[in-house]
Amino acid sequence: MDEQVVLVEHHGPVAVITLNRPEALNAQSRALMAQLMAAFAGLGAETRVVILTGRGRAFCAGVDLKELSSTDAILQAPDEEVGAGHTRFGMAVFHGPIIAAINGFALTGGLELALCCDIRIASTAAKFADTHARVGVIPGGRMTALLPRVIGLSRAKEMSLSGRMIDAQTAERWGLVNRLVEPEALMDEAMALAQDIARNDPGIVLPLNALIEANYGMTYADAIDNEHIASRDANQRFQSAALDPAAVAARMRASQQ
Repeated sequence: MDEQVVLVEHHGPVAVITLNRPEALNAQSRALMAQLMAAFAGLGAETRVVILTGRGRAFCAGVDLKELSSTDAILQAPDEEVGAGHTRFGMAVFHGPIIAAINGFALTGGLELALCCDIRIASTAAKFADTHARVGVIPGGRMTALLPRVIGLSRAKEMSLSGRMIDAQTAERWGLVNRLVEPEALMDEAMALAQDIARNDPGIVLPLNALIEANYGMTYADAIDNEHIASRDANQRFQSAALDPAAVAARMRASQQ
């Protein structure tokens, strides 16, 4: 039986996915990546929010270089058209929000993994680095697309070109993470946020999350137009449903929970 290097727990509408290779700082082995993709692919409609975290001292230390150097494996096949960045490391099949609960080191591919999540909450013990330049690899998991958008062009260049590590306080100041909490409170904070999101109307949360993502890549003027179209179409459907007494009662019950 294969070792379980990715664990999945369900807490009502929230799933917690934990990288479980603490002795290897949760490095991205082939087994871990396969199980991570399977974990997201296996989530049902009852799961509205996911928390992604790591066990031990690390969130994720990136690609398992020891495994890579000891096999004939390569990072990407020459004819590969859809890579880790396009699939968000397998997360793209799940359409709900994903919260990264960053418990420790988030390095290189592990930093990419955190960036691919929608929201990032970090322990005060977390540390971050992009060491692609040190190991001689061009990023393939959205690093050059997301990091400048999150922390700014100059700071992204500082991190990626130097390979220097930054602490949790710097990460918060730069906007790399939403906020910091003490290590023992990390999962409680992430779960509280996840439950707040899960209590909202999934018929709004899912398209709203997608709309924010899409509009972020547009010009300001195009984003306004895109929001207008999405709002008009969605709200027309909502107004039609609003006439249904059962739907009205259901929304009232949900708002009181």
